[in-house]
Amino acid sequence: MSESVLAAIARALAVSVSVLRGQPYVQTLQKEQLDALLTPISTAFDDWDLPPDDAPPPRPLDAIEDDVRLLRALRVKAQFTEIAVDLPGLVSELALATQLHVVPGCDRERAYAAQAEVSRTAAIVAYRIGYMDLARLALSRMAVAAPQSGDPRQVAIERYERAQIAADSSRLDRGVSLMRHSLRELDDDGTRATRAVRGTLQLRAATLSARGGDASGAADWMGEAAQLAEETGETRDYTLAFGPLNVHLHEIAAAGDQNNYDEALAVASDVRLPHDYPPTRAAHFWIDKARAETWTAQNAEALTSLNAARAASPQLTRYHHSVHETVATLLRARQRASSELRDYALWCGV
Repeated sequence: MSESVLAAIARALAVSVSVLRGQPYVQTLQKEQLDALLTPISTAFDDWDLPPDDAPPPRPLDAIEDDVRLLRALRVKAQFTEIAVDLPGLVSELALATQLHVVPGCDRERAYAAQAEVSRTAAIVAYRIGYMDLARLALSRMAVAAPQSGDPRQVAIERYERAQIAADSSRLDRGVSLMRHSLRELDDDGTRATRAVRGTLQLRAATLSARGGDASGAADWMGEAAQLAEETGETRDYTLAFGPLNVHLHEIAAAGDQNNYDEALAVASDVRLPHDYPPTRAAHFWIDKARAETWTAQNAEALTSLNAARAASPQLTRYHHSVHETVATLLRARQRASSELRDYALWCGV
């Protein structure tokens, strides 16, 4: 089923797209005890402006920022369990830190920048395991913190993440509008970091346009991003991995979202992932490739791609809705599935 049809059904039934997909995958989450780790995160965000009376004073900003960097590294690897364990403490500590640093200046901006990044991490983890309400809550906190960080790129990144949530609400058009608005507000100052963020916004607009059935709009956005990527080269700013390679990965995803699976595989055939490429981006490539291979009756190749995704980023792959859909399609494609496919289905909870 195409993404545009899925969104239309969700709108007609007044439910989110994630509900139609059966997310969150509770039984799989329970096996890893991830579900129990989410409540403390939600509670920490609920107590955003009212930390416990017995809370210890926050550590120096240097120490907090070190932990935020470690959290970011875990996020790039999609190590959800480790992240979920560390998040509640950091959320609470940063609530105190932002209250402590009330005088305008560098330290106040650093505290809010760290708070924005931790909130973003929580939103990404919650989204990827299907807890959309928690993702929205975390992004609402990021929306408060980002403008206080002194970094307009953080504001744009919050909107980039929020556009994904808009897609779950079947409001693909709203997500595209949000990206257009963000691009107007984030001036191109010529720096690599700003241009990487702007290019990433264009890629998100292209993906949402493709899912909404706007092939022309998707092509226009993708073209703008590709042109910018040629100028920036490969970047890693804000863990966005913007560059020519990521543009190609989005081309594969957009083609698949429009049921153009031969086109997706044609682009994929020229992709060579560097050994140090972010694991989450690598896994997305293999997941999108597996989807295209499945729908072109290349079932053995699809399973190989699924295994590559699992090797690149196990937890992201395990909870990705496209993996569940692809595995289910492969199971239906033959009367008796191979033991390898059955084991894979058992692993991801299909």
